[in-house]
Amino acid sequence: MITSPAFRGKRYAVIGLARSGLATVDALLASGAEIVAWDSKEEARAAVADRVTIADPLTIDLAGFDAVIVTPGLPLNRHPIVANAAAAGVPIIGDIELFAQARPSLPQHRVIGITGTNGKSTTTALIHHIIETAGIPTLLGGNIGLPILGRDPLPANGIYVLELSSYQIDLTRSLDCDVAVLLNVTPDHLDRYDGFDGYAASKARLFAMQSAGHVAVVATEDDETRRIAKTVKTLVEARSSSITDQSAWPALQGPHNAQNAAVAIATARTIGIAEDAIAEGLKSYPGLPHRMERVKERNGVLFVNDSKATNPSSSSFALASYPAIHWILGGLPKGDRLDECAPMFSHVRAAYVIGEAAPVFAKLLEEAGKPVTISLTLDQAVRDAAAAAKSGDVVLLSPACASFDQFRDYESRGDSFRAAVEALA
Repeated sequence: MITSPAFRGKRYAVIGLARSGLATVDALLASGAEIVAWDSKEEARAAVADRVTIADPLTIDLAGFDAVIVTPGLPLNRHPIVANAAAAGVPIIGDIELFAQARPSLPQHRVIGITGTNGKSTTTALIHHIIETAGIPTLLGGNIGLPILGRDPLPANGIYVLELSSYQIDLTRSLDCDVAVLLNVTPDHLDRYDGFDGYAASKARLFAMQSAGHVAVVATEDDETRRIAKTVKTLVEARSSSITDQSAWPALQGPHNAQNAAVAIATARTIGIAEDAIAEGLKSYPGLPHRMERVKERNGVLFVNDSKATNPSSSSFALASYPAIHWILGGLPKGDRLDECAPMFSHVRAAYVIGEAAPVFAKLLEEAGKPVTISLTLDQAVRDAAAAAKSGDVVLLSPACASFDQFRDYESRGDSFRAAVEALA
């Protein structure tokens, strides 16, 4: 695990004891810190009760604590811990900020931080894969893979590659990325911010934390990324139009992956990766689970799991990738429109709506002239779509919604899709 003398003798309150919370507790204890920990689930509290003080930070005096460390899922705009910590003059941070504070005690290294509304996971994993292909020690972390504090430090000259959500950036104060990467900025998570401007400002903070001489790689292909690009210290631009042939990259098909590839190539060149290693990395990249994942071909029908598409903008990229789609969508909606998907409705043969969004999305698609089945559950939608699809068609799960109305997370939703496809007679 990653430890640091910077934490020795300090006192922290940790809220949330899932994977990243447990890794945080372990790293801080190993560094000699004192911890008060809390989770709403009794079993989570019991797992650490013999090593920390169990108490709800909302009910104790936080004066004298060095920080409150929270899970990125905690809504800072409405959770009472924000006022409680502010009254005591205690900062609220996340595990990425702890990693940033630990960096001076780690072997010499570089950090690449990747953010954006869509494509973060694919681009982060692709950059990591290219670095690995070049034979450089590297670790994947942040919003993807295992918690960064739970990993062993890299040897000298290694590269940490971090996917960073806006929530994680909100909880970070001093992460000075050697290369900070921005893919795109479209409306998302607006329940957590003061409108789109607040959300975009969160993304821009990644670049404000950079010191002189460090590089920003920005895909300047929407208004907000172009605006942010004007504020950075050292800019490298990346554009989808630079990608003219994706045929040699089996896991990077579709127009959305042109941007991901362009950004990964620009980042790899910025850190000095040789062109032959970049080419081999693009060719051998295996892709991510739940992101345009080819699950099975059955009777000439391809079933594709894009459960990670949790907003309409992300789903629009999937819809653009195939010409004849039976589209499974719905879940916990982030809005009542599908405007970003509308330009690709010509690719939709029929739609199958599920979850809380089903009535609203059914109405939108029917108004667009698309056949709609109100399947309600994912299992039923898979059966309905499989019964209607013909050879050459694609049954695509690309929900354009969060998963939390029916599933624990998007991974659980994608796993359920795979299981439903395998269960087809």
